Amino acid sequence: MNPENRLTANLPQFPESLWRDTVDVPSFPRLNGNHQTDVAVVGGGITGITTAYLLSKAGYKVTLLEAGTILNGTTGFTSAKITAQHGLIYHDLLEHFGEEQAGLYYKSNNEAMEWMIRTAQELHLSCGMTRDDAFLYADAGDDKTRVQLEKEFEAYQNLGLPGKWLDAVSLPLRAEGAITLPGQARFHPLQYLLGLLQVFLKNGGTVYEHTTIAEKVENSGKVTLFTEQDQHAITCSHAVSASHFPFYDGGALYFSRLHAERSYCLVIQPEMQFEGGMYLSAGQPTRSLRAVEWEGRKLVIVGGDNHKTGQGICTFAHYENLERFAGQLLGIKAMPYRWSAQDLITLDKVPYIGKIKGDKEIYIATGFGKWGMTSGTLAARIIADQIQGKENPYTELYNPSRFKANPGIKNFIVQNANVAKELIAGKVEIIHKKTKDLKRDEGAVVFHDGKRVGAYRDLEGHLHLVDRTCTHLGCECEWNNGERTWDCPCHGSRFSYDGAVLEGPATLPLGTISPKTP
Repeated sequence: MNPENRLTANLPQFPESLWRDTVDVPSFPRLNGNHQTDVAVVGGGITGITTAYLLSKAGYKVTLLEAGTILNGTTGFTSAKITAQHGLIYHDLLEHFGEEQAGLYYKSNNEAMEWMIRTAQELHLSCGMTRDDAFLYADAGDDKTRVQLEKEFEAYQNLGLPGKWLDAVSLPLRAEGAITLPGQARFHPLQYLLGLLQVFLKNGGTVYEHTTIAEKVENSGKVTLFTEQDQHAITCSHAVSASHFPFYDGGALYFSRLHAERSYCLVIQPEMQFEGGMYLSAGQPTRSLRAVEWEGRKLVIVGGDNHKTGQGICTFAHYENLERFAGQLLGIKAMPYRWSAQDLITLDKVPYIGKIKGDKEIYIATGFGKWGMTSGTLAARIIADQIQGKENPYTELYNPSRFKANPGIKNFIVQNANVAKELIAGKVEIIHKKTKDLKRDEGAVVFHDGKRVGAYRDLEGHLHLVDRTCTHLGCECEWNNGERTWDCPCHGSRFSYDGAVLEGPATLPLGTISPKTP
């Protein structure tokens, strides 16, 4: 069969997550008054739910607070690999953190993986938890990446990691070398986390949705948080930010020490048999593969094509790139799902986890860099230990107050120079399109009533206009046609087409504008 003729399926019109579509996620009320608890956990993804689960088991009164709906952030849109193989990471860790800390990075992630597998077994969770080998490979002809991969394998050997070198892989990938890490895992993340959530609720835990926590924090004896909408107070002994961007900065300027990237996933029914294994390309563009079972069929999640949020130009093209890759590699019989996710990446690629320096009992967990299944779990375990006053061997490695001069200074300068460029570019761009030019289901920056505004005409023909100035620090948001959202290119805030906040660090919606003409 000619590979070019294998592109037989059409991309789904709207993004939808396989994980979200195959479970019934319960709903919870909005907080409608002042509230007292032992621990307030902000964020209803893997980090928040696992933290709440652990502390409720330890006897704490825990309240879980979610700005939107639980499991509808990055956790609900992951590729759901559970692995300590995080791309080209261990060579860099050896250079910048040293052998001991590099070894602890592997150990902490491996322990998190084993804890997840063991917990799924103990709770008898039907979450498709399956052991699978992970593969990191270099594309054929990419000599630069091949050299990087060889250095990465040398780091594996120096650290005593159980990785093996392969000259070729079993898939019809054009690869020149790969590192395999055996005995990793894959699962259905929402089935797993709903099991933890059920135990948390049985332990007396409380959940509030549609409750955005403001930046304002009072910290005198007890910690007091406030809701953004109506300033209800939540008084607690400990507060945990598991909300992607920390809801509270504490003067650490985390928005300048993190950058946001989007990546994409397709679920395909392949024409060729996929033998299993979890694959990740070491070079660019990123390509990821893993098996998944759905309605009795063996499917494949194809992911990758990452880019900085708000800087992806035509975002729908990223899906098309993955479709082309999957079609040429495996063939496509059907394509039931597509979705994208957002991840935060730190200056030195290691997450920020632990207590914020100088603040009483406020903890953060952020910057998981696309590896949130193990990183979110180990973050929950570290923070739960710290709240209980237990020693944890990984506290120093993930300390959110650390700063590694190399590569931190270089990455800090590069990232914030990029922010400055985007801030200026959005203010001076020339716009020719007008609202009357928009077709149904089309969005764009348009010139309306003498101003640049964001516009989207929905499927019914109704026009939605917003002031696209991000409510975080004033950058101009760009239209994401693949998700029908407004994305900030500076710090990754995202808004729906009608201005509602979808991703932080912004907490306030975009301003809306009443259209004068249809």
